[in-house]
Amino acid sequence: MTNALLGIIYLAFVSLGLPDGLLGAAWPAMHASVDANVSLAGVVSMVICLGTITSSLLTVQLVRKLGTGRLTAVSVALTAAALFGFSASGAFWQLILWAIPYGLGAGAVDAALNAYVATHFAARHINWLHCCWGLGAAGGPLIMSWQMGGSAGWPGGYRIVGILQVILVVAIALSLPLWHDRADAVDAGEKHAALSRRELLSLPGVKLAMAGFLCYCALESSCGLWASTFLVLGHGVSAQTAALLASLFYAGITVGRFLSGVLTLRLDGRQLLRLGETIMALGVAVLLLAPSEAGLGAGLALLGLGCAPIYPQMIQLTPERFGSENAQSLMGLQMACAYVGSMAFPPLMGLLVEQVSPLLLPVAIAGLLVLMTVCLASCDHRVAQSRKATPLAR
Repeated sequence: MTNALLGIIYLAFVSLGLPDGLLGAAWPAMHASVDANVSLAGVVSMVICLGTITSSLLTVQLVRKLGTGRLTAVSVALTAAALFGFSASGAFWQLILWAIPYGLGAGAVDAALNAYVATHFAARHINWLHCCWGLGAAGGPLIMSWQMGGSAGWPGGYRIVGILQVILVVAIALSLPLWHDRADAVDAGEKHAALSRRELLSLPGVKLAMAGFLCYCALESSCGLWASTFLVLGHGVSAQTAALLASLFYAGITVGRFLSGVLTLRLDGRQLLRLGETIMALGVAVLLLAPSEAGLGAGLALLGLGCAPIYPQMIQLTPERFGSENAQSLMGLQMACAYVGSMAFPPLMGLLVEQVSPLLLPVAIAGLLVLMTVCLASCDHRVAQSRKATPLAR
């Protein structure tokens, strides 16, 4: 029963990842079709993130009312409707309208499933769960590249992913009996007294951990959204080839998260963070120094490989750093912070790409990487100092 439920959760994260790379892959050809400037992709991303922030902060209440299984099915259905809306959009305002249900669908399922798996399953599962997200995120641009090479164009890419989401909704709906006992268990656990938001923020290292989430998601979303534009406008790569090369970023994340799940048997979470940061730095260096198509593809793949363990390990370390009794409440705050990073930085990157140069993308990513590394290292130092003074109750 547990294995079957894990399979459904993995399937849900495939559905969560599928649409994430579509906008960035399609935008070089898509923006002219909806009469929008290149930089306005960041605005669409911002509206999506506003929806995810809203629903992630409401996750606890939604789980109590619907149960995790029903919430997941409803969330994926909202995303499917939004994708069909994107495929039929002929104006920028229509994209903005459909971005709202997309964001609302993504946020609730993301926060609920991450918190549940981090609390109830071994560390390898959180990595493999996000490997499934990466599988979907890598598959989305590949589907878009395939459709953009034919007569259907970018609307065809959105339609196909929308159909896949509908199939996933049916699969999740059929699995609802598996979720019943688990949902009751989560609800029962959430009835225990929790710290207030002010008390949570006062825990040593919490604000630094939240800043780490913000920086990482700003980095990942900016690379995912603007990699194709960086290749097309900065290096003269065709739109179809750029979509294919950009998918290597998500392919690197996917492969890296599978390997991270295996490496958790030998390395702890902090060691995996350091390894990921090192590989990310190598990927940025390749993007800056290797302007050929092969070199750019390798740089994006390395960057994705380095990104792979960062987000899952930050989630997995939450109960260890701040206590399992605080993990559920903190997860919503950390997810909201992550989405703020995803929302705020891509529009700024769009302005940088359009007004200055698309070649500055690796430079901006390097800056975010340094800031994230400092925040996470400082968080661990603060937590360690606090434990020396007053051991954390577990």
